[in-house]
Amino acid sequence: MSEQVEWGLHCCLTLAWIGDDHPMPAARLAEWFALPPAYLTKCLQALTRAGILQSVPGARGGFRLARPPAEVTVLTVTVAIDGADNPFRCTEIRQRGAGVDPTAPEFRVPCAISTVMHRADLAWRRELAGHTLADLLAAAPAEAAERTRRRYAALPPR
Repeated sequence: MSEQVEWGLHCCLTLAWIGDDHPMPAARLAEWFALPPAYLTKCLQALTRAGILQSVPGARGGFRLARPPAEVTVLTVTVAIDGADNPFRCTEIRQRGAGVDPTAPEFRVPCAISTVMHRADLAWRRELAGHTLADLLAAAPAEAAERTRRRYAALPPR
């Protein structure tokens, strides 16, 4: 999983705490978290393409959540940024090498390694799908939302 997933989730939570009335430019979010602006912009664009964020044009524009936090799962954010592919790639190395008969009956079904990796991927996806941005907001320290709003209010006008 790329570190951009963490970035995207933290940006989504920050935007949720700030509210829909205050879109935040990518440059401000990058500065907020001390992240490289170009890479964060790519992350925010991926979240926008997935319908998680909305890009608001104009001088007072920026990004804001496109959907309520309860409608966005951690899996949705992860897939928007890293893609939907299973990270395990079975290349069937068991069928290679001297003396191997690739037509043997055992090769008609996936090997135990491939099976367990597939099951692990499904379990991971179920877990991420079972948590929303609203859940993450609720699990955050009570002062996090207010601290985020105060910090945003203290920013110089753009």
